[in-house]
Amino acid sequence: MANTPSAKKATRKIATRTAINKSRRTRMRTYVRKVEEAIASGDKDAAQEALRAAQPQIMRAANRGIIHKNAASRKVSRLSHRIKTIDA
Repeated sequence: MANTPSAKKATRKIATRTAINKSRRTRMRTYVRKVEEAIASGDKDAAQEALRAAQPQIMRAANRGIIHKNAASRKVSRLSHRIKTIDA
């Protein structure tokens, strides 16, 4: 348990940051899930539109430190590859 005032403040700040990061991560995952649902339905246009909306969210999460930049790029790349192979 935190004893000093600065440690108590740090604990409060960590809790606040954790809540903010959790909401950002959830938002990103929601957009990714929409892309995956469109891919599963086989609708290429809807999947491309969903990816167009999801890509800024993914990259924003990377810039904020929620996920690593390479992980964000890999996620976008794999989603776009799956969209390209829908009607192949």
